[in-house]
Amino acid sequence: MKPKQTYFLALLSAFLLWLAWPPMPFSTPLLLVAWVPLFIALDEIAKNEQKKQGRRIFLTAGLTFLLWNSVSIYWVYNAISAYNGAIVAIPVSLIPFGLGALLMTFAFWLYYRLGKYVNKKIAYLGLISFYIALEYLQQTWDLAFPWMTLGNGLAGMHQLAQWYDYTGIYGGSLWIITSNILAFEAYKKLKSASGYLKFRPVITWALVVIIPVSISLTKYFTATQKGTPSNVVVVQPNIDPYLKLSEIPPAEQIKILTQLSDSVAQPNTEYFIWPETAIPNYADEDQIRSNTDFITLQNFLSKYKNGTLITGIESIKVYPNKKTITAKYDERQRLYFDNFNAAMQVENSSNVQFYHKSKLVPGVEKMPFPKVFSFLDGVFAQLGGTVGGWGWQEKPSVLYAQSGIGAAPVVCYESLWGDWIGQQVKDGAQFIAIITNDGWWGNTSGKDQHALYAKLRAIETHRDIARSANTGISCFINQRGDVTQSTKWWTRTALKGDINLNDEVTFYVKSGDIIAKVLSLLAILLVLIIPYKKWVKK
Repeated sequence: MKPKQTYFLALLSAFLLWLAWPPMPFSTPLLLVAWVPLFIALDEIAKNEQKKQGRRIFLTAGLTFLLWNSVSIYWVYNAISAYNGAIVAIPVSLIPFGLGALLMTFAFWLYYRLGKYVNKKIAYLGLISFYIALEYLQQTWDLAFPWMTLGNGLAGMHQLAQWYDYTGIYGGSLWIITSNILAFEAYKKLKSASGYLKFRPVITWALVVIIPVSISLTKYFTATQKGTPSNVVVVQPNIDPYLKLSEIPPAEQIKILTQLSDSVAQPNTEYFIWPETAIPNYADEDQIRSNTDFITLQNFLSKYKNGTLITGIESIKVYPNKKTITAKYDERQRLYFDNFNAAMQVENSSNVQFYHKSKLVPGVEKMPFPKVFSFLDGVFAQLGGTVGGWGWQEKPSVLYAQSGIGAAPVVCYESLWGDWIGQQVKDGAQFIAIITNDGWWGNTSGKDQHALYAKLRAIETHRDIARSANTGISCFINQRGDVTQSTKWWTRTALKGDINLNDEVTFYVKSGDIIAKVLSLLAILLVLIIPYKKWVKK
């Protein structure tokens, strides 16, 4: 097979992956066979003994994953260019486009290298382990960007992902990779074998597809919504994100939010959910009760006896010394301070709670590897910044209302971390409150993907979700991942609905991302075979 043909097959796999990826409707099952053309191409390259074989493997797989990543998250460029222009946006966008693709490609290259020393089954086990281990790395290191984790792809057809309450998204990745491997083996056998034997791999592949689908659909159609009802209002103020931090006074924004809330609220409304950075006034958390905007919020809540407000806020904490790695020095006041992208809970009492966004966007909200680069803190201080960026909290927490209801506050990007939200549920959260902006990337598929991924958090935890997005999409999601109410993009509105407060704890909540952890350990063991066989054994 000529190089042009192998590259065509790589492009075909990229097209199938894109076609199957959210927010494309009804095409999700293509994920189960989308790698087959790539496998055919790599198999042809591996058969031909030639120089630089590993390089061709790497470039062919790299073409698939670079193209798939780029066309699926093209909106990253929109978000950067809107504020910084094309000259900055193009090179910066190449980082998320290329880094994830590089890790995916590296998994296939390791699979090729391992295949030189072990049998086919062990090599396939290596591919599964390498790929999921590198997906897990994308969730855990300081350059985290787990947007393109394969298991997220089932958000486009969440009826197929109901067993995520046991496995989480890495169970989805495992299923998709295994299906593609078996589909490729079935294709090869159909071409080479004759008689009954040629159909055995097809039957095996069909069972691997049909059994999880059957389990999922059975769970979906027999599921019941558990818990006690609670009336909740989510607000979508639709304030331009590029103006809200500088040109529109916080008091005016609060007026919009309170009016929208009042327009749909009932006397028995228990929660109001406002979006990320709804209050952009850099309020001092230790002095919050005397803050003018806070007093306005309490006056608003006084009309609702059992009302609790969860709102996004940009807050600060002041220290006499450099208490955290992210703390910045204010020369005028001679003190240190952290600024937070936070969620604040306000009640009809003096009780105030804060949750600080922890999963920060690399490079935008947080300098990657701040401890490594801490020696540069003095340099950044001269530029008015810090190596740490925004402050964060180390562990997840739950916001408890005076009624005893526990809410899991999730700020924007954090909705991609199933195990983080699972810990909040384990700690007592009865529903999930997602607050986000989603206006930075414009009317692109980014906002749709972000909203769809939230369905998977509902399935994993069996928790209803109230999602408030500044510019949309705001919605309610039930425990099996159905969107029960939703707003349109770029519309000023509010929704009210009854959600269920559930205390059940799923297997996934108890165990977390155990699949990814086990396969990561297995990946380390398998990758050691390569240097052992190449150098040590010789």
